Amino acid sequence: MNNFEFKNPTKIIFGKDTIEKIATEIPENAKVLVLYGGGSIKKNGVYNQVKAALSQFETVEFGGIPANPEYAVLMEALKVIKDENITYLLAVGGGSVIDGTKFLSSAALFEGETPWDILTKNIRTEKGMPFGTVLTLPATGSEMNSGAVITRAETQEKLAMGGPGLFPEFSVLDPKVIASIPERQLANGITDAFTHVLEQYMTYPIGASLQDRFAESILQTLIEVAPKVLKDPTDYTATADFMWSCTMALNGLIQKGVPTDWAVHAIGHELTALFGIDHARTLAVIAPSHYKFNFEAKKEKLAQYGERVWNITEGSLDEKAHAAIERTEAFFNELGIDTKLSDYTKDYNGTAEKIAQRFTDRGWVALGEHQTLSPDKVEKIVKMAY
Repeated sequence: MNNFEFKNPTKIIFGKDTIEKIATEIPENAKVLVLYGGGSIKKNGVYNQVKAALSQFETVEFGGIPANPEYAVLMEALKVIKDENITYLLAVGGGSVIDGTKFLSSAALFEGETPWDILTKNIRTEKGMPFGTVLTLPATGSEMNSGAVITRAETQEKLAMGGPGLFPEFSVLDPKVIASIPERQLANGITDAFTHVLEQYMTYPIGASLQDRFAESILQTLIEVAPKVLKDPTDYTATADFMWSCTMALNGLIQKGVPTDWAVHAIGHELTALFGIDHARTLAVIAPSHYKFNFEAKKEKLAQYGERVWNITEGSLDEKAHAAIERTEAFFNELGIDTKLSDYTKDYNGTAEKIAQRFTDRGWVALGEHQTLSPDKVEKIVKMAY
C-alpha cells in the first residue's frame, strides 16, 4: 500500500427527518444564500422543510442551477452573493447544485482576473466561503468531498476544480427524499457511483487488501440494491444503503494508498460538453471500451473484480477479466443505460479526433494510473465506443 494522508472534515447528518438539523449547523448571524436546481424541491416537500429550518436566518434564494452546472448561470449567482453580502451558502440538490455551490464558494473569495481561471489554470481552493448541503439526489458524492466539475456552454468545456477549502461543513442525507426521484435519475445515480468506485479500484494490484474490499463492498451493495431502488424508491432500507454507498464511493477513503485512474471521467466529461449527454451515461459509454483497450494493464484487477463482485469463477485469468467487462456492460444495460455513443447521437463522426486534440491542447498527454494514456490512445478508445 502506498503512503497516504487522509482528512475529511465534512459532518454527515444521516437519516429520516434530519433536514431540520441544519438550523444548528449554520452560524447564528449568517446571511444564507439557498441554492437549488429546477424546482423539484418545491414539489417533494424538501423546500418547505429547509425554509422552516432557516426561519430564524436572513435568507436569499437562487434557483435554476442546471444539470452540469453552467458557468454563466453561476456567475449570476455570484453577483447575488456580492450584492447581498452573503456570508453562508446552502446547496439543496444533487451533485450539480453542490458542485455549482463549490464553484461559488471559491469564486466568492477569488482575487484573480476571472473566476474561470480557477478551472483553466487548475487553481486549488485553500479557503472558500463556508457552505453546507442538503442532498436530494445520491450520485456524485459531492456532498462529502472537495471536488467539483463545471460546464461552460459557450466554449463547450467541462472542467474540474477542487482544494481543501471546498469540503462542505455539513451534509444532510435523508434517504426519504429518494421517493420522488424519477427512475432515469436513479439509474444515473447508481451508474455514477458504480463508476466512481471503478475509477479508484480498476487499476493494478498493490497489496491494499482492505482498500480493495472497501471498494468491492460498495460495488456489491449497489448491485444488490439497484433493482430494489428502481422498483420501489420508498423502500427505506434499500434507499439508505444506496445513498450511503454513493457518498462512500467518492469521499476520498477508498482511493487512499492505491493508484487511481480517472481517464473514463476525463473522456466522459467531453461527451457531456459536446453533446449534453447525462454525465453517468457518458461513463457507461466509455468504461467498457477503456477496459478493453487497456486490458493487459488492468486484467489482474478485472479478474479479481469478476470473481469477488460478479462471482465469475470459471476460466483463465484472461477469460474472467473479459467476462467481468461484459457483465459490467450488461449491468448498465439492465439499469436502462445505453453503452454506445451512437445510442445518444448520430453526429459522432470526428468526436474522437476532437477530444484527442482538446487533450493535446490542454497538455493532458499522460492519463490513467500508469500515466501512459496519450491523446492518440484516447482517440482509439472513443472510436471503440461509437
